Amino acid sequence: MSAEEQTTTGVLGWFDKRFPATKVWNEHLAQYYAPKNFNFWYFFGSLAILVLVIQILTGLWLAMSYKPSAAEAYASVEYIMRDVEWGWLIRYVHSTGASAFFIIIYLHMFRALMYGSYRKPRELLWIIGVVIYLAMMATAFFGYLLPWGQMSYWGAQVIVNLFAAVPGIGEDLSTWVRGDYVISDVTLNRFYAFHFVVPFILAGLVFVHIVALHAVGSNNPDGIEIKDGPKGNRWSPNAPADGIPFHPYYTVKDIVGTVVFLALFFAVVFFAPTGGGIFMEAPNFQPANPMVTPVHIAPVWYFTPFYAMLRAIPPMWDSQFPGVVVMFAAILIMFALPWLDRSPVKSVRYKGIVTKVALAVFAVSFIVLAYLGLQPASPLSTLLAQIFTALYFAFFLLMPIYSKLDKVKPVPERVTE
Repeated sequence: MSAEEQTTTGVLGWFDKRFPATKVWNEHLAQYYAPKNFNFWYFFGSLAILVLVIQILTGLWLAMSYKPSAAEAYASVEYIMRDVEWGWLIRYVHSTGASAFFIIIYLHMFRALMYGSYRKPRELLWIIGVVIYLAMMATAFFGYLLPWGQMSYWGAQVIVNLFAAVPGIGEDLSTWVRGDYVISDVTLNRFYAFHFVVPFILAGLVFVHIVALHAVGSNNPDGIEIKDGPKGNRWSPNAPADGIPFHPYYTVKDIVGTVVFLALFFAVVFFAPTGGGIFMEAPNFQPANPMVTPVHIAPVWYFTPFYAMLRAIPPMWDSQFPGVVVMFAAILIMFALPWLDRSPVKSVRYKGIVTKVALAVFAVSFIVLAYLGLQPASPLSTLLAQIFTALYFAFFLLMPIYSKLDKVKPVPERVTE
């Protein structure tokens, strides 16, 4: 008798006949067998879901008191901070959550790079993940304007003006994005609408991502497919021998990770919500003024690697279009990653020194570019940005060569402890 048949009695049985609750529970938790050698890097998937829920809930609460009007937006944020009961906490949780979301996703993506989670049969899983990343960036961009502070206003002005660099249709395109000839009340209203809607699309994409993950099975630090190995363990004779039920083993593990994360998260919320001016810039505590430009305009930190690439590329014919192309190419090239890696092994554990050095250089390049994007433009910072932009792209473009020629270690037949 199957697990589904054993639970078709009483209230749960009545419910199961009308909605497959037990079947979903078993397929995605109780009878979903994950590799038994998950490590620290496998916390970030569940933490990303946790932060997404936090962002949606706090966003809904903020929307109840926020006014998407150029005349009232900044004042409504101040009202939330000063007069709404616990409004300051909800606002800081939301603003800190945005940065935490990107930190977690960057670590989650880096784990995929380390262990080859983009390789066959997970190509579609990786592609969906990159789409999620793009949806996150869109959500963050739309939300960045909403406080209607100085940096929000001018940062959005700079980013929207990038569309004007597109040859031929640039001016019309930037006007279409703004809804006006300048950042105005119309822009704020449409950005507010998109910032409210896109997170729910993001939640749908996350659901699709999880379904795709459970269809092909989870990867592991060894890059070995447990589905292809021997069957039979103490839970089920048909289950992978090197797999364990996700619940309760990894749900308990994720709860421990959640407790540690929330302790660190609320330490930032209560003691350093601005992140030293990185999470929330000082000019954003001043109302937007179209007549006064901040001394240094920079996007929020999670966009700065790509902003540094934009500034690194010299204009051509007084147009920043080459830089815009490079900036978007830096994201879009991730879609090709599953077909660029030609290594016979998946995990960095068994790859050669060249691949390990390339991955390390890529990580350092991304961090340095993020730092350079926060700094005012100078000849030295531009030169460094050009060097590290080249290293960033070299990781992808040279991957078919170095991944194929690099020496690899023998991969064990079964996952290691």
